[in-house]
Amino acid sequence: MSVKLKLLRVQAGLTLEALAQAAGLTRSYVSKLERGVSTPSIGAGLKIAKALGVTVEELFADSPDDDPVVITRAEKASPRRAAAPLAALGQPGGKKSPPAARDEPRPPRVVSGAQPNHRMVAFVVTPSDEPVHNHPMSHHEGEELLYVLKGSIDLRLARRTETLHAGDSAHFNSSIPHKITSVGKTPASVLLVIAQED
Repeated sequence: MSVKLKLLRVQAGLTLEALAQAAGLTRSYVSKLERGVSTPSIGAGLKIAKALGVTVEELFADSPDDDPVVITRAEKASPRRAAAPLAALGQPGGKKSPPAARDEPRPPRVVSGAQPNHRMVAFVVTPSDEPVHNHPMSHHEGEELLYVLKGSIDLRLARRTETLHAGDSAHFNSSIPHKITSVGKTPASVLLVIAQED
């Protein structure tokens, strides 16, 4: 129900705050429902459904399309594009990035969204190759889109792990605990776009 709630809220053009006010609930409570931390009572479900303009059945119905993680492989991308041209984002002026030490990933470089009041920020990151359990997983409100520019990474999403290669991408709800790790001999480079909630 958590993913369904967020999809319906976004489709309705409502922020968490707006939905909470319309339903007579707290923003914190609605946020917990979207993250799957809490389960709504029947009364809360009725209020939320009314605020969204949907039926209770639609709100609680499960759908196979509700997977909060969308993985797109390079060979299935449409239109198909090679990863090589995007690799130029690693360095200003389109220059290729010099080889990076496996144990010394570069700090993230902001490529867009540094201006105030922007909801989206884009980075080029070089993930560490240290095992994922050596670092805490991140989670926050909003969405993330990542595109592997070069190399390969393991994308850990809660208990799920996906291995992505150059040209692959992932789009997911960033309230899911997540972490990326470089794998293989070539240091990975990833374009990461974060869209935060209002």
